[in-house]
Amino acid sequence: MTDLQPVTAAVTGVLGLASGPLVPWLIGRLPEPDPEPEPPDPEPEEPKELYADIAALPGLALKAAVAGGVAAALLGLGLGWSWPLLVVLPLVPVSVALAVIDWRTRLLPRLIILPALAGSLVTVAASWALDGFDGGTGTVVRTLVGCVAAFLVFFVLWFVYPSGMGFGDVRLSALLGLVLGYLGWSEWLVGLYGGFLLGAVIGGVLALLKVVDRKGYPFGPFMLVGALVGVLAGQPVIDLLYS
Repeated sequence: MTDLQPVTAAVTGVLGLASGPLVPWLIGRLPEPDPEPEPPDPEPEEPKELYADIAALPGLALKAAVAGGVAAALLGLGLGWSWPLLVVLPLVPVSVALAVIDWRTRLLPRLIILPALAGSLVTVAASWALDGFDGGTGTVVRTLVGCVAAFLVFFVLWFVYPSGMGFGDVRLSALLGLVLGYLGWSEWLVGLYGGFLLGAVIGGVLALLKVVDRKGYPFGPFMLVGALVGVLAGQPVIDLLYS
């Protein structure tokens, strides 16, 4: 750890705290999805919570600020004052908003994920250029392959067992695969696998405690936390496994 990393963590933590009000604002601007056709003899389900109601939840901005501040501070501490921060830091409020939405509705809106994916392509290109094109064309190849490979893996899982994974998770995997792939293969592997591991362990515990429905619970928050673990500890974890 360099002397500047705690300073970077303090700065990014403040930025993460300041991003808290963006979360309810972002959620409140989402249009409601079109209702899906009901199958014959459908099982009774609770109606989806409205995005406007989620955005108006008491204390949401404060909770989002705390979550964003902690995540941003950890990213600053882990990455230091480096150009990859340009890629990951703007995704903090986006990730918090997606986690909140998925937890309450089991949906991951494409109107958040796709613009975030497009924006991340821009920030990845800018970060790579500002970093002096470090890694050469290998960085570009790894980034794009990481994005496509993650999407294909999740697409196959969704195609084989659609009741166990929503297509929003597939879209989110492309975004996470892009960013983690840019950072490195260790970050990519630990970040994506970490989501499955956290979902299995923590999700299983929450299901046993009846906090979530054991028939299906939102996977997006676990994917996002797993990606954060990958960014922060991807290389050390791989080094530990192969030491």
